[in-house]
Amino acid sequence: MSESAFELVEPAARKAAMLFVCDHASNRVPQAYGTLGLEEGQFAAHIAYDIGAAQVTRALAQAYGAPAVLAAWSRLLIDLNRGADDPTLVMKLSDGRIIPGNRDADAAEVAKRIDLFYRPYHAAIAEQIAKLRENGSVPTIISMHSFTPVWKGFRRPWDVGVLWDKDGRLAHPLMGALARAGFTVGDNEPYKGELEGDCMYVHGSLNGLPHVLIEIRQDLIATPDAAAKFAARLKPILDEALREMGPAKIQYTRALAAPLGAMPMDEKTRTELEAAAFRRLVAHLRGRTDVQNIDLMNLAGFCRNCLGDWYREAAAEKGIALEKDQAREIVYGMPPAAWKKRHQKEASAEQKAAFEKSHKTHS
Repeated sequence: MSESAFELVEPAARKAAMLFVCDHASNRVPQAYGTLGLEEGQFAAHIAYDIGAAQVTRALAQAYGAPAVLAAWSRLLIDLNRGADDPTLVMKLSDGRIIPGNRDADAAEVAKRIDLFYRPYHAAIAEQIAKLRENGSVPTIISMHSFTPVWKGFRRPWDVGVLWDKDGRLAHPLMGALARAGFTVGDNEPYKGELEGDCMYVHGSLNGLPHVLIEIRQDLIATPDAAAKFAARLKPILDEALREMGPAKIQYTRALAAPLGAMPMDEKTRTELEAAAFRRLVAHLRGRTDVQNIDLMNLAGFCRNCLGDWYREAAAEKGIALEKDQAREIVYGMPPAAWKKRHQKEASAEQKAAFEKSHKTHS
């Protein structure tokens, strides 16, 4: 079981601050698990994966010049769009069928699958978000799924479903753009987007990132050609919705989890605590004048100048203009030139070599 738990699509050149994910992209199962006791034909059905969703995901990622993370294994093995503590993470019964290979899966087996398949997938998503954030971008996350035209005798009337929780920044304009393009749109249909612990909750809501989950009816994308055409039709609709949403910003819509017995943490409290932690960090750095900026850069990849620059960028997002040295003085506690004169030492040959080796740049 050395194969990767995910497929990473990386553009030759990143053009958009976007990330596409596809939790149910694959109908494959690792060789060690065989067919989970099912007939091979059942892996061609919705029970095993979201038909057409992977092809649409790859096409949109290519069109936008954006990365994409896709599941490498079937949801029958483990459902990546569930919280790690969700009882449906490893389904023993799906669409009325018993899954023999899952029927006797105990806590140890579920934990094993989490370690092998679940955590690496979500770590890959988190890593891509971190890369986009490192460039100063606030990424928009789009999750691609598909649904069956008929469920328990009910013919679903929607062409596309838009699933969202409390952050409607992209969901609302997307539903409008889809409707104007002639689609019958489901608002949190045929499923609800309010599942705590699911993929968009973890990577979108809890990070304050704009996001949406798009469900496409499978008969519209059932073949590679149909999926490619649908993706081409969907892109200008997404473009319109993204324009209407406006610049992507961090916006929290859910209170953070609090320790058992404690009051829930709202956004105002979170901001106050983060500000207090920042002030304590600044006070600590002001007291540790023996720690040189080059030491910080070599060990942690940032220095006092970086903190000041981040402060300046945050101020700019609020419409507050600060000169570079003004922002850095907040960190240094004095003009940077004065700190340099009083406390900065000549870097040793070893420090300079370590700095050059790591290819870090700052001013």
